[in-house]
This record gives sequence, C-alpha cells and structure tokens, in this order.
Amino acid sequence: MRFLDSLSAPGFGAIAEFKRRSPSAGDLRPGGDVADVARSYEAAGARAMSVLVDERFAGTWDDLRAARAATTIPLLAKGFFSTTDHLRTAREAGADAALLILRDLDHSTAKRLMREATALGLDTLVEAHNAEELERAVRLDAPVIGVNARDLSTFDLDRNAQLALVAQAPHDRVIIAESAIVTRAQGAAAELAGAHAMLIGSTLMRAPDPGAKLAELVSRPLVKVCGLTRQEDVDVAVEAGADMVGFILWPGSPRAAAEVLDVPETVLSVAVFVGEAEETAADLVQLYAEENGKRSRDASLSRNGEQVATVVDLPWLEDDPTHLDRARATVGRVMLAGGLNAANVRTAIDAVHPWAVDSARSTEREPGIKDHEAVRAWIGAAR
Repeated sequence: MRFLDSLSAPGFGAIAEFKRRSPSAGDLRPGGDVADVARSYEAAGARAMSVLVDERFAGTWDDLRAARAATTIPLLAKGFFSTTDHLRTAREAGADAALLILRDLDHSTAKRLMREATALGLDTLVEAHNAEELERAVRLDAPVIGVNARDLSTFDLDRNAQLALVAQAPHDRVIIAESAIVTRAQGAAAELAGAHAMLIGSTLMRAPDPGAKLAELVSRPLVKVCGLTRQEDVDVAVEAGADMVGFILWPGSPRAAAEVLDVPETVLSVAVFVGEAEETAADLVQLYAEENGKRSRDASLSRNGEQVATVVDLPWLEDDPTHLDRARATVGRVMLAGGLNAANVRTAIDAVHPWAVDSARSTEREPGIKDHEAVRAWIGAAR
C-alpha cells in the first residue's frame, strides 16, 4: 500500500519511527535492531514506519534497506534531503516516501523535489513548523503535511502552537502531528485538533518494547475519570493511567467542583457544564442541555467550540436497557458514559467499541470524594 493511501485510511493512526539517537536527547537505542523494531511496529498496527538515514541520528541507508526486507508497511525515508540524488537513493533503498523539510528548502526547490519524487514513485511528507511554512505547504499542494512541534533550529518544543497549526490546516490534506507525543492523551489531542496520524520516535525508542508502546499509544478507548473535586484525587487518577479527568462545574451536581484543578500536560482536562459553558483552562468541554432543572441525557464534547465527539449517557438517575445499542448506532466518536464500572466496562467496550469511556459514581466513596482503589480498578479494567 502507498504511504498516502495508508495514512488516508479511516481513524487515527501512527507513523512509528526508528532512530538510534537524537541531537536533542542523545542516545536513545544505540544498539537497536531496525528489522526487529520494524516487525514489531507492523504487528502493532503502524500505518507507516519512518527510518532515520542521517548520521546525526546514527542512521544509514542500510537501516532503510533492512527495514524494507523486514516489513511490508510503507516506509518514510527521513533525513535532510535537498537533491534528486537523495530521492533516488531513498527509492532504491526501499522507501515509499521521503521527508521534505520546508525550513531548509525554498519554494522552487521544494516544488521541484515534489515533482521529481512523484516521477520516482515516491510520496512526500512536507514538514512545516510555523504558520508561514504551513501556508507554503498548502500552496505547494502537498497531499501529506507534517506539523512539527519541535523547532529544528533551537530544538524547543511547543505543543500548543503545533495543535493550533494542525487545526488551521486544510481538511482535504492528510495532516501528521510530529514530535512531543508521549501519552495516549497527547495523541488524542492531535487527533481532536484534526490530525490524521502522529509521528512518534523518541517515545518508542526509549520504551523497553517499542511495538508494545506503539500499541498502547494508538489503542482506544481513552479512559476518563469524572466528578473530581480534590487535587489528591486528580493526582491518583493521573498516576493510575487516566487519559482524561473531568470537573463538573454545574452547581446542580452532587459532584460539583469549584474549578478546574491542576492537570499535567500528559492528560486531557474536561470541564463539564449543564445549560451554558463558561471559559476555563480545560482542554475540552462536555456540555449537556438543561431539561427541567436536570441535565439532558447525552452531551457534546467540544474543543475550542467545535464538537469532536458525542457523549452517550443514561438519563438522569435512570437506567435504559437500550443504552449500548444507542451508543453503537451513534455516528462519529463516542464517549460512553452512564452506569459503567470496573466489572462491566470491558463488556460495554466489546459491544460498542467507543472512542472513550467515562465514569464518576463507580470511583467514589461519596459524591465528589474518590475511593483511590476504585479509581485504580476502573482505569485498569477500562485500559
């Protein structure tokens, strides 16, 4: 399958990278076997594999050849390419695509290299780091655009700037979020901003089992712990592996929180409202309508005012035997909520295959006060 076609498949995926070292981080996996890693990436469901061929990353063209011999997934040759010879070598070594970094290429050179790559049978990943480079990538009509959170001139990272650029990118292009993704929640943040895939390198290379780490990062559903009111409970949920933590900012709830508490950047924060949403520092807003002084059954999940998922919930303090059927029939991303606990969540996940699962009551000893063992049990069962 072609690089472009693989990345265009439905859902959110990953380009998994092989590199032995990084100029910014030093040695990552000095003795790494590219063939073993390639096979583990393919087994874990990588949409494509990126192979560093630059000596600054302890890479060689032989690494690309070894990866090609070991796997059938599309391969991205990654280096600082500026000539037709670079592209030809990449193709001969087994690449399906080549990286073009706009920081290093003027418009005419980038356009020529894209044309020559096409003639050689190569797709391209055209990389931008700022708004000017993103605009250039769009003018180049690049089908696949990478948005790098890392400034290659300083090695500084800015995930917020990256997510803003991903959100601005045209929806008719394949957008890749590159760098600074360590957790499932950070990958999901890129997904919700509009990325089709993430390119992950250092996180995988540092892991004892790169393939297992990749499988973890692309797995769904995400796990949310809601109804948090105390910082110590937030900290336990994060330590236990929650992807999202929720704060109910509606006075009518017995779990009402005074504010959004401190949440590390490795996890997504969700502000939950009924009726009208207010400005907060949360990453996402979960909004229910108000019906006769109670919350509506279902809610929307939004990022920067744009709905990104549907929360399929139970009626207020009621049950419904059709709950899972309703969730399964809902189009788009589904966060499944209502009546879930450590004992039944796997059955619900197998029935619905939701994007995320959410629980509040099953993880508390009283409204708004979490039982830490119940929090750990919920997250462990859901993940």
